[in-house]
Amino acid sequence: RMFSDNSATNKSRTGDRTSLTRHDQGLSTIINPANKDSAGNPLSASMKSSLKQLRKLDSRSRANKPIDRNLQHALGELLKMKEKLSLPDAVIEKAAYIYRKALERNLVRGRSISALTASALYAACRQSSTPRTINEITNTINMELDLRMPVVDSVSCIAKIASNAKLSEKTKRHAIKILKKAQQEHLLAGKDPMGMAASALYLASLETGQNIAQRDIAIAAGTTEVTIRNRCKNLRSLVV
Repeated sequence: RMFSDNSATNKSRTGDRTSLTRHDQGLSTIINPANKDSAGNPLSASMKSSLKQLRKLDSRSRANKPIDRNLQHALGELLKMKEKLSLPDAVIEKAAYIYRKALERNLVRGRSISALTASALYAACRQSSTPRTINEITNTINMELDLRMPVVDSVSCIAKIASNAKLSEKTKRHAIKILKKAQQEHLLAGKDPMGMAASALYLASLETGQNIAQRDIAIAAGTTEVTIRNRCKNLRSLVV
């Protein structure tokens, strides 16, 4: 709470909300850098010296242990990836939670911080049904990971591709119907989910009259025209 000389009854709460994406979760305090007392008067030389020493100790205490420095580095990486991938706060919070759990269980020793951070973020995206591929995530940190994860549901990729390609809601709904039929026919197993989603959207666009080019839908999905053509062969019989 904040109390001032002007209004002793003003008890408004200040400060940001707590967050797992911060090393201290937003709960720490900072010694005011201004060398003045509460009335705004300059401090004495001895008091300035004491405060300088206190600030130095306070700064060191924030990340004195290797595990703290590791966490600070990892959380910094997560925030960078958030900006590059345009991810919501909830996903980053989940990734931070997963990484903190890995730290608690001593799973980070001898492993790359970047690799574990990317793994935590990918797991968070999967758990929150946020369509981001492992390649998209690793490309933000310029590395490759050897991860074995279940294939992303093609339906969950529809919204992202449709948004990139500026396709209508009608086309999106039609594409989802195509994919659900494909799932019933066991046509999605082992196929790239982004490629299948893009192909379903392409076929749906023909049915709804949007007629987007294969090249444009491929760019929107981050795949190739060849993939679109090949997947369309599998899905064309399902179009109604």
